[in-house]
Amino acid sequence: MKNTNSLKRSYMINKALTYFFLILGAVIMIFPFLWMILTSSKTVPESMLIPPTFFPKQLILDNFKEAIASLPFANLYWNTILMVFFRVVCAVLFSSMAGYAFAKLKFRGKNILFGIVLIQMSLPSQIFIIPQYQMVAKMGMANTIFALVFPGLVSAFGVFFLRQAYMSIPDEVGEAVYLDGCNQWQTFYKIMFPLTGTSVAALTIFTAVFAYGDLMWPLVVNSDLKMMTLSSGLSTLRGQFTTNFPVLMAGSLLAMLPMVVLYLIFQRQFVEGIAGTGGK
Repeated sequence: MKNTNSLKRSYMINKALTYFFLILGAVIMIFPFLWMILTSSKTVPESMLIPPTFFPKQLILDNFKEAIASLPFANLYWNTILMVFFRVVCAVLFSSMAGYAFAKLKFRGKNILFGIVLIQMSLPSQIFIIPQYQMVAKMGMANTIFALVFPGLVSAFGVFFLRQAYMSIPDEVGEAVYLDGCNQWQTFYKIMFPLTGTSVAALTIFTAVFAYGDLMWPLVVNSDLKMMTLSSGLSTLRGQFTTNFPVLMAGSLLAMLPMVVLYLIFQRQFVEGIAGTGGK
């Protein structure tokens, strides 16, 4: 009886600690978003008070009007949508074919080439900014949509990610299809690629999120405000000596809404894709 009570007490303590840390983590993650929403409704003096005030004295919507008037949001949204779309298409297309080749095909130098992919994944992306910019500049493609898409034409992470997905498919599936008369290309796009639908959806979300939040490359390659993305356009709201934080937070709130909606729509595929390709 004593042991049973001790086990129950231990179970309740562990359960309480688990919920405590989960709630604490949720609060830490949600707090910046709440702060952004509340700051977008403050006045400039309120946003700079020390100690800071959490709730505004009066909800002010003029900050949103000023943010919309300060930036060409229609152009920024359109540029961001095109950049995300083409980066996702390129990542899925090329990564699917390369991942399938590394997982299922046998050819000379496969391990060396895949090692190069892993090396590229381990290097910070900032290393490639200067050579990539020189390539874009020599092609005369600066301040264009192509310039925004250029770094995402090939995704080393996507190749690795989908390789893991294809490796989880038994080899017997491909062998059975081959015996039925399909060639390698038909095996890929008729059988193998549809089986990785969940992983492709997860890669789509990963690529879209990273592209949506990309700041440094759009700032470097596109100096024209009308050719910037949402992230690089918002950076122009920061002043040299002072910053209107309520307007900046209002613009940030307008910029984040599409990605929040996208995540809510594809949340299940996102979670399933990570769970299904995390090993092997």
